[in-house]
Amino acid sequence: MKPSPHPSSGPERPAPGLPGRRGFLGGLLATAAAAAVGPALATPAHAAARPAPAPAPRAVRPLLLGTYTSEAGGGTGIGTAAYDTATGAITPGPVVTGVDNPSYLAFHPSGSTVYAVAEQDPGAVTAVRLAPDGAYEVLGSRPTGGSGTTHLSVHPSERWLLSADYGSGSVAVHPIAEDGSLGERTDLVTHSSPPPGPGQGGPHAHQIVTAPDGGHVLAVDLGTDTVYTYTLDESAGTLTEVSRAALAPGSGPRHLAFHPDGRSAYLACELDNTLVVCAYDPATGALAPGPGQSTGTGSGTSYPAQPVVTGDGAYVYLANRGPNSLTRYAVEDGGAALRLLDTVPVGGDWPRQLALSPDSSLLFAANQRSSTVTVFGVGPDGSLTAVGDPFPAPVAVCVLPLP
Repeated sequence: MKPSPHPSSGPERPAPGLPGRRGFLGGLLATAAAAAVGPALATPAHAAARPAPAPAPRAVRPLLLGTYTSEAGGGTGIGTAAYDTATGAITPGPVVTGVDNPSYLAFHPSGSTVYAVAEQDPGAVTAVRLAPDGAYEVLGSRPTGGSGTTHLSVHPSERWLLSADYGSGSVAVHPIAEDGSLGERTDLVTHSSPPPGPGQGGPHAHQIVTAPDGGHVLAVDLGTDTVYTYTLDESAGTLTEVSRAALAPGSGPRHLAFHPDGRSAYLACELDNTLVVCAYDPATGALAPGPGQSTGTGSGTSYPAQPVVTGDGAYVYLANRGPNSLTRYAVEDGGAALRLLDTVPVGGDWPRQLALSPDSSLLFAANQRSSTVTVFGVGPDGSLTAVGDPFPAPVAVCVLPLP
């Protein structure tokens, strides 16, 4: 777990996973499809700010769940489930065992592999092959060279895995082989400057992601109040810093999400309870933060965790762990501005991570302390409507709906 100045984790209550090793996706989807019941999500009758999309064919798709295996009440590996694309109903499946502390997950675009962090000391990343027949195989883990690995992403070239180590404030690169397995680390960069923010103890890399332009990699460091921009040498797998964006001292930048046009990004700062709109220059990789904006949660500490942006770029949602709520913003000025609309209860305790379904019709929230996943239907006006009962998932810290 993270030696953190901020409460990234907390008390958990058990919700045991289901055992199993073979046939988890194929059998899971077949079972879930047979069990899917209930009407499609209704479109709200009030004003729609964007045209309602044509109804997609009803389907059942896989859902993966990250957890901590080293904590009381935690899971035993990567949880699997399936969700009904029309109703949002979740059906449980077996657990991918043999994976330690998979608190964040990323899917390879080929559809054959999922990657998980090992949030522990020493940190590591793990590859798991998902076969078409539903079988899975743990392909092995590689050390990151840091501690408390908390985030990872696949580079658009599909040949490199990028990871961020919270405990050591470092970022790493691993090559991805043709079979999805990982090679030995090709680079490790530790954020040694600027000095940590007030009371933040040291660098704490919390996210690493490739910008939509594909030419720049951004690493968000909560401890140094900085977003670092790198270029990735796609032959050698090495990072070269090209820019830094300084956030307000003590703001604690945690996670950012890009607007689809790739020229704006929205950055959650968990220590000063703000969401920052940033301008982004694809030519240089420079990120220019604006002033912090309200989360709409009132007084008290909201510990904002993660923003997500709808596929059409019309709305941004933010998870607030302190008040256990979701904030909705309307995107304006071509992505360069946000207008706060409202907040709604998340229906769980400590929403650690959010994910939209591929068509942005559903929003999933992983609630760490209540060990649940809650689901919301996304209306044409961006409004959120809770769907069904919270889904039990042990120490839910990541939810990943697959295409």
